[in-house]
Amino acid sequence: MERVICLILGYIFGLFQTGYFIGRMNGIDIRTTGSKNAGTTNVLRTLGTKAGLVVFAGDALKCILAIVIIRLIFGRTCADMMPLLEIYTGAGVVTGHNFPFFMKFRGGKGIAATGGMIIAFDTLCTALGLLAFFGAFLTTHYVSLGSLLVYAGFMIEVVVLGQLGHFGMTQPHLIEMYIVVFLMTIMAYMKHKENIKRLLTGTERKTYLSKKKQEEQKAMQAGKEPEGAIQHE
Repeated sequence: MERVICLILGYIFGLFQTGYFIGRMNGIDIRTTGSKNAGTTNVLRTLGTKAGLVVFAGDALKCILAIVIIRLIFGRTCADMMPLLEIYTGAGVVTGHNFPFFMKFRGGKGIAATGGMIIAFDTLCTALGLLAFFGAFLTTHYVSLGSLLVYAGFMIEVVVLGQLGHFGMTQPHLIEMYIVVFLMTIMAYMKHKENIKRLLTGTERKTYLSKKKQEEQKAMQAGKEPEGAIQHE
């Protein structure tokens, strides 16, 4: 019963579509612009870095809040399986974010929400996740690559740390947690299947945080060089 409550509560929190609401505040439906995705990256590319960071914070925060509430509800009665319940809650939030019923199940890809789950879940996993994401992103400027590495790394970290006794749960609870994280990873990779194809063919779009780089990229896509831009071979 606790697992069902975590999934339902998580899904409800996941329905808060920060990207969609920020888009509406700026007079657009983010699902019909750019990559037509309601997540952080599309908002960043379409509306700028500030809007993108607001969306990331909002989507991460909704998962953190959901997990905090679950801790308050089950912290005393289910302390021996709390990490598992936190993962179930995170899975609910990501599912709600990716497949919101009131938006005809067209949401985001769940990376920012997953980031919130990892932050609330474990400090060591958070540090390793940040290292994986920013290591890949700052080197290649591919958000999708960083996101995929975070998920793959998190799955490995959970298994390794679990078997080392880091989470203080019984083996059946650990195995159940591994399965949930594995299913979340599969969902993330399925949501990124087009990104994976473009990464393999070298056609994935890069993302930049600086306004100058964003303007240069838009100008190049429009078929013209930005004013004052440096020509590169």
